[in-house]
Parts: sequence; structure tokens; C-alpha cells
Amino acid sequence: MALRLSKRHARRLSMTSLIDVIFLLLLFFMLSSTFSRFGTVDLMAAEAAQGTSGETRSLFLRLTPDQISLNGEVVAVDAIEARLVSLRSDRDAEETQVLVSLAGTVTSQRLVDVLAVLRQQPKLAVTVLG
Repeated sequence: MALRLSKRHARRLSMTSLIDVIFLLLLFFMLSSTFSRFGTVDLMAAEAAQGTSGETRSLFLRLTPDQISLNGEVVAVDAIEARLVSLRSDRDAEETQVLVSLAGTVTSQRLVDVLAVLRQQPKLAVTVLG
């Protein structure tokens, strides 16, 4: 017994539905994305020193990819705040200048982490050296 198999005809692909799908995807991604800033970090460029009436205490923070040293003493990121408090305890009324020096290939995320800790301290002026 011979069976006749009918040949299927290929249907033309409609481009109209494809364009509609692409438009809807584009619209979805445009409306679901955000265009706002997540956070900003204020940086102050180093300037020439000017005479001031008050005395300013300076601290030196060296930031490398592997470690952080504050006035030559190696500290961890979470211990920076406690170390700053101990260094500034005797001179609470004065403003403290912190010079941040970058050495090696420090990532921007590491710098932002350190600046976020420094930003929490009152009367602290932070200058990032290039």
C-alpha cells in the first residue's frame, strides 16, 4: 500500500509582527532602565598652600591595591575610622587635613570605599593626590 505524503508549503514570514516585537522590547527596556546617578564623590584638587589663621593638622594616607597606611601604620578599611578618632582625640576643635596618595593601580572602587569612610568624619578635609 503506497502512502502519499503531502508536501508542506513554506509560509512567508511576516515582517510586521517582527517589527512590533522589536518595538515593544525597545519600549520595555527604555522604560525599565534608570537614568539617575547612584552616588557622587566630591573630590578636591590640590592647591597651593595659603596662610591660614588657625593651625591645621595633616595626616597622610597611602592607598595601594594591597594595603592602606595612615601616617605609616598599616590599617584595614574598617579600622580607618577608629584610627582617625584616636589620632584626632587631642585636637577636636581643629580641622584635620588628610592627604590621600594613590600608589600602583588602585581601582576606583577601592578609592570610593576609603573616601566614604573619610566622609563620615567631622571637620576633615580630604585631598586626593594624583
